[in-house]
Amino acid sequence: MFNSIIKTAPLNDGTQGFRFVVLGTISGFYRKRSTKNRYELTKGVATIGAHFGKRSIACNYRQSLRKFYRLCGA
Repeated sequence: MFNSIIKTAPLNDGTQGFRFVVLGTISGFYRKRSTKNRYELTKGVATIGAHFGKRSIACNYRQSLRKFYRLCGA
């Protein structure tokens, strides 16, 4: 079974937020921006993101062309 439902780790780029893994399958990151306001949905090579003002959440695709390195131990 799963050791935990949600795992978190800090972002290593100096911004406010964290990386997460939910149930060992859904991974991504949450970030709070300091200056830029965004209201949009973005679709990139490795993630799909939702941006609400200064807060952003992005989830990784299960099969992507570009892999993140050691995302929260997943």
